[in-house]
Amino acid sequence: MRSVTKILNLDRLNRKLRRLPEVAKREIRAGMERAAEQIVALMKNLVPEADGTLRDSIGWTWGKAPKGSLAVGAVKGGKGDGLTVTIYAGNDKAYYARWVEFGTSQHTNGGKFPGTKNPGTRARPFFYVSWRANKRSAKRLVRKGVRDAAKKVAAGG
Repeated sequence: MRSVTKILNLDRLNRKLRRLPEVAKREIRAGMERAAEQIVALMKNLVPEADGTLRDSIGWTWGKAPKGSLAVGAVKGGKGDGLTVTIYAGNDKAYYARWVEFGTSQHTNGGKFPGTKNPGTRARPFFYVSWRANKRSAKRLVRKGVRDAAKKVAAGG
């Protein structure tokens, strides 16, 4: 004897499942944006300020970071799906972002002051500490986006 199972409203379920990727992408992007904003805000609070140039160079973007900037490893989605966010610091004016983050070692100068000793600078981390402090929260926001998308599709919204 064979058992036959009938799924009620199969067409409606299939329509909802087809909508899931677009709704999920929208919700995930919103979660990624919130996470990036939180990380950038903490970086701007932690960065040592002389004239504000380095602080003003900190930001985030969809896709690749501006040339010459220090970038946190990008959070990537699939290829070509527009879900790659990059958090960065530094630009052509604030080229020294790496030196502030990691410090410099003592060395003998060349150039204009050959033979003189440069004592180096101590590290004043602001970049990666902000990323590490917010990594769990960022993952949580993205997971929330996935859950919210599934709920919206299931509710027909």
